[in-house]
Amino acid sequence: MDTRRPGPAETAGAAGAAGTVGPTVTTSPAEAAGTAGAAGTAGTASASRPAHASRPAHRGPRRRAEFRYLLGRALPFLVLAAAPLADVLTAPEERFDRFLIAAPALAAVTWGARGTLAVGALAMGTTTLLALGRGERLFPALLAGQTVLAVVTLAAALSSQARQRREVELRQVSEVAEAAQWAVLRPLPRRLGSVDLRLLYEASAAGAHVGGDFYKALKVRGGVRIMLGDVQGKGLAAVEAASLLLGSFREAAYTAPGLPAIAERLEASMARYAERAPESTAADRFATVLLAEIPDDEPVVRLLSCGHPAPVVQRGPVVRTVELSSPSVPIHLPVPVDAPFTVDEVPFAPGDRMLMFTDGVSETRDGCGAFYPLEQRLRGWAAEPADRIPGLLKEDLARYGAHGLDDDTTAVLVVRGGAGEETLPTHEEHLIGV
Repeated sequence: MDTRRPGPAETAGAAGAAGTVGPTVTTSPAEAAGTAGAAGTAGTASASRPAHASRPAHRGPRRRAEFRYLLGRALPFLVLAAAPLADVLTAPEERFDRFLIAAPALAAVTWGARGTLAVGALAMGTTTLLALGRGERLFPALLAGQTVLAVVTLAAALSSQARQRREVELRQVSEVAEAAQWAVLRPLPRRLGSVDLRLLYEASAAGAHVGGDFYKALKVRGGVRIMLGDVQGKGLAAVEAASLLLGSFREAAYTAPGLPAIAERLEASMARYAERAPESTAADRFATVLLAEIPDDEPVVRLLSCGHPAPVVQRGPVVRTVELSSPSVPIHLPVPVDAPFTVDEVPFAPGDRMLMFTDGVSETRDGCGAFYPLEQRLRGWAAEPADRIPGLLKEDLARYGAHGLDDDTTAVLVVRGGAGEETLPTHEEHLIGV
């Protein structure tokens, strides 16, 4: 099968760091084993979506947001209390009651229309009491001030009502987007054939629960095939592109003779969609993809990268990034060159671990701009059970990043074990996405 496509190594994604695992290069890894059959079990789980998986896990930003919200709710009443107190305690010529006009304006930020009107009424009543306490005449000065305060209150109430409508619309759009995301991304099975799988998936808060990361693992005849990818950008267009690639992978993984054939079908699927629906924003997206094939009868893992970061392999205490010999360019990237897909074969024996991840992990930086030291962290966690690695990674990334988990973050931990059957996630694991 012709395995040539746009894909020069010099424009590809991340290669391995110093001291990397040395691969054995092949160009068609599965052709010697014959055509893979269709008798596989799809690695899908329950259709219901996790309730909390897409929400950011770091508590610091959430607590700060809650504090700012409560402070915003209290500010109008602080003005209602502080302005008259200052007016009473200072000289008559110092008119602090004029600051009461700010109370309804501040209330419109966090309170509803009725709450804003109530704050405005309190401000008007307080102004009247202060004027009477100073012995002022109600007309015409007080009437003019009250008229201005009433106009500001009405405008603030209308503004609050418009804000609430926008918040409802945004919440509805966010819920639809989240439903679309989890209709595409199902939890991975805990065990698939001869490998155990553990997933970390966190959509960024800025993405409103919708990101471009996607993943899939399937049991096929003779082994397990895994895809991890990242679509350019965020939003529903990214989810649409991810859905196309996932559907193409599900179809090709069972019958394709090797990883290059799967990559070709991914490329063809995006090209056909761009021709069929050129007006769709998803048709302009490209995606980095990492394909992995773990045969049941060989202690190796075969890897093909289309612009995606190389995985990290752990064997005992030794943790090293795989050195990909010639990664291709991302899927659907319009680069007019012709280069073969290259498959790297790396030792992967029982007990070994491999972490596949997106750039939300590899490109996390601290306050000084230093990249996240993934290899170093995995060495420190070498003795930890596989079940704990996704949680440890998520917490450590949130602490390390200058802005927490501010990008879509996906990682799949693959542990080589003995032969087994597909095991779906438990209910609790389904809820937390790990």
